[in-house]
Amino acid sequence: MGDGPPLGANFMPHANVLLEQTWESLRLRVEDGLLQYLEQDADCPPRLREAMSYSLMAGGKRLRPVLVMLACEACGGDAKDAMPAACAIEMVHSYSLIHDDLPAMDDDDLRRGKPTNHVQFDEATAILAGDALLTLAFEILAADVRPADVAAKCCADLASAAGCRGMVAGQVVDLEGEASGVRTIEHLESIHKRKTGRLLTSSLTLGARIGGANVEMLDSLRFYGQSIGLAFQIADDLLDVTGDVDKMGKQVRKDSGHGKLTYPELLGIEGSRARARALVDQACQRIAPFGERGRRLEALANFTIERDH
Repeated sequence: MGDGPPLGANFMPHANVLLEQTWESLRLRVEDGLLQYLEQDADCPPRLREAMSYSLMAGGKRLRPVLVMLACEACGGDAKDAMPAACAIEMVHSYSLIHDDLPAMDDDDLRRGKPTNHVQFDEATAILAGDALLTLAFEILAADVRPADVAAKCCADLASAAGCRGMVAGQVVDLEGEASGVRTIEHLESIHKRKTGRLLTSSLTLGARIGGANVEMLDSLRFYGQSIGLAFQIADDLLDVTGDVDKMGKQVRKDSGHGKLTYPELLGIEGSRARARALVDQACQRIAPFGERGRRLEALANFTIERDH
């Protein structure tokens, strides 16, 4: 628990100190929640539980669960009520990373500074660990989010974001793009809106639903999520070109080796930075009506493009 890098290392000098403190507090609460969910089922085979825990508890920024709780608070709710959804979306994210790293996908051997799941265990165990995390996420949403109608909406929301119209669709089109080529910014963004953006956006809408959001709040947070999702991907593409493997905890400069077209290749490094900044600015403008309750979301939007890993 608490084995991720200090949050402050990711922020520029002008960053919001309140967000930094809040993020660290929420991140630690998420770590506790994830451990509790992993440990509560005695019937899970030990090797499967170990493989699930290996990836789920490997640290990281916990961006998506923090977004769930901040969105809940921005809509007037209590972050503790959003903890089940925060843990669920982190499980879906971890499952996607396990499967992304497989030889049939990105074929990576390093994740968060450690051997990837299939390297540490074996390919079959890694696949099953991802499957188990995905299904556990929906069990948690259905069982622990209240009231029941909100739980049902959250299940549908996350399923849509993660499935054949969302993240998985984005992964498929991304793989197709390696073979057929991606030539335009519109094509590239259509991939990342699904592959990265849909799950990030779901973080906002899950938290908003639990926090009692009205239609206008949901629409604003959905727009915010779509914008920072693209900004986050641009930052990832830039870090793949300019990042350091020791800070990143994974291989860098691998996208070109896979034949992937990235933002820096289409727009250049400075053009990519300008595009990311414009996306963050429009995200912040859209949540301005939240006032003080949205300040930490504004700071978080800036973090997505100021991070160094």
